[in-house]
Amino acid sequence: MFLDHEEDDYNLSLSKFESMLKTNKVLFFDSEEFEEIILHYLDIGKTSLAKKALKLGLEQHPKSIGLKLVQVEMLIFEDKLEIAEKLLNELYSLEPTNEEIYIQKANIYSKRDNHEKAVELLTEALEFTEDYTDIYNLIGMEYLFMDNFELAKTNFIKCLEEDLEDQSAIYNVVYCFEFLDQNEAAIEYLKKYVDKNPYSEIAWHQKGRLYYGLKEYENAVRAFEFATYIDDEFIGAFMEKGKALERLKRYEEAIESFTKTIELDDPISYALLRIGKCNEKLGNKKEALAFYNKTVHEDPLLDKGWIAITDFYVRQKNYVKALHYTNKALAIDDQNQAYWKRYATINKAMDLYKEAEYGFRKAVELGDSQLDTWLFWVDVLQHLGEFDTAVLTLIQAAEYFPEEYEIEYRLAGLNFLLKENEKGSFHLSNGLRLNFKNHTIIEELFPKVWALKKVQSYISKHKD
Repeated sequence: MFLDHEEDDYNLSLSKFESMLKTNKVLFFDSEEFEEIILHYLDIGKTSLAKKALKLGLEQHPKSIGLKLVQVEMLIFEDKLEIAEKLLNELYSLEPTNEEIYIQKANIYSKRDNHEKAVELLTEALEFTEDYTDIYNLIGMEYLFMDNFELAKTNFIKCLEEDLEDQSAIYNVVYCFEFLDQNEAAIEYLKKYVDKNPYSEIAWHQKGRLYYGLKEYENAVRAFEFATYIDDEFIGAFMEKGKALERLKRYEEAIESFTKTIELDDPISYALLRIGKCNEKLGNKKEALAFYNKTVHEDPLLDKGWIAITDFYVRQKNYVKALHYTNKALAIDDQNQAYWKRYATINKAMDLYKEAEYGFRKAVELGDSQLDTWLFWVDVLQHLGEFDTAVLTLIQAAEYFPEEYEIEYRLAGLNFLLKENEKGSFHLSNGLRLNFKNHTIIEELFPKVWALKKVQSYISKHKD
């Protein structure tokens, strides 16, 4: 591959400048060369070299508007806004139709959070520019800062009308559609866009993402496939395609797509995890476990990997190993309510009720709001003989789940056990009113209470 003349000249200017710095010989560069050299060093984060180049450039070309505008850009970057503004005013008096002056003034107002004024200045810049693309992009970004997503979207669309290849504008316009919850409209826009620019892998990928969000998985797969046809090394498209295929239960094809991402780059733990899940769905237990192990080997801090192994062993009823891997996940993230619920459920299955109680309690404390978590917790407390605590826990649960028959029947049973017959009768009556069909919960959980004549009498009366 041969460099074109411009790139060749650019590299020559850079090497010539760096050679000059090493030898302390002062060489001549035209002002445009200096601008390119300065911007190169700014782009790669070498600010000190950019400043040296600017100083030498202004010494050789003290009247260069272009270099002074680069100086303004550096001043703004360093938050020296007043000095930058003063210099811009001087430049404006020399070249009032230079669009870059308006752009940099807008940049200053944007830094001061005056985005309306920034838009006003950028709109003025449109009168003097030949490059509308950049300015529409900048206006779009200012509207994003103002949370005006409709106008931001409009300007990113204008940007793409000027330059179909502007990838950042594609991402930005889709972001605006999504934020406005206009996913169907975004798909329609992208359909028209790919009619004009059918080889945009970014547009096809974004289209696939939108279809996936709408659960239109067949359409999503087709869109991701187009993206991979255009760019056969597009890892993100292969990954998303795999996810959509998995949703369609086309597990062999999903494995193929996830495997492609591993072939293109170093193994991605998420891809290994998904391959494991697909293999498990296919009944390939040995392969599934092998990929789960590869997942945690590749990324030991990926708690989802440890949980996948946990769930695998739970399904095999191998609770000792399941508990081992749940503890691994908790060691990484002990603030995760779902992990504590697993910990509790596994301990309960192993008849380790104290540990189970602790796990359910932690899950609820961390925000688990599912009814079954509360009920499992209470049932464990009952098994431990902590009836008073179980009652208090159910009363707390009733605040989140009022008029819930499973809570009422448990409150009835516990109160009868505690000889609180009036309270027991009250909650039994509530339970029978809410759901008579499931009154056998009393028999299952509280056989002694079920045997009481007064309880049977209550049930008979309600049946009649």
